[in-house]
Amino acid sequence: MAKITVYDMQKNQVSERELADQIFSTQVKSYLIHDMVRYQLAARRQGTAATKTRSQVSGGGKKPYKQKGTGNARQGCIRAPHYVGGGAAFGPSPRSYEFKLNRKVKKAALCSALSARFHGEAMTVLNDVKLDKISTKEFAQFIDRFGLENALVVIDGADPVVELSARNLRNVKVLRAEGVNVYDVMKYTNIVLTEGAVEQLEGALA
Repeated sequence: MAKITVYDMQKNQVSERELADQIFSTQVKSYLIHDMVRYQLAARRQGTAATKTRSQVSGGGKKPYKQKGTGNARQGCIRAPHYVGGGAAFGPSPRSYEFKLNRKVKKAALCSALSARFHGEAMTVLNDVKLDKISTKEFAQFIDRFGLENALVVIDGADPVVELSARNLRNVKVLRAEGVNVYDVMKYTNIVLTEGAVEQLEGALA
């Protein structure tokens, strides 16, 4: 099994921990990561773009002029798509951009993303992340101590003090272990995990 050093918030080495190879040291399959990121971004799209067709715009109930004898091309309605103010032809209408992705593919994609961070030496494991009070300054000092300019911090449970302390920091995001996803893992250059979060991930993805 792969091993990683465990630190405390002061960057002191506390111990070593073994990581499950099938989750943190598996083969990185970039095509699965790509599919999962597409899946997540597609699900976020509102899909509310819409235009009116010729049957929905107002006016145009009367034939603009008689069929023959004017020298013009025959017209039936002034709200046809080629008229100014007419309805749109083949315009967008409200729709969902979501598509299906198998559960096994989702799990494999997350394992690949976590493994990519481990193989790239961009993963840090802490024994715990705790603050006595809400303090953005203290949390920023902790991030700077590890030299992490762009980091995803994964904690093992709800902790309003930590979450609120990190809220205003640029390029830093705190997530609970149950919310870890491929998009955020790949968006941030570094990932910081508590030991509790590692246990939860191993339990969920094993």
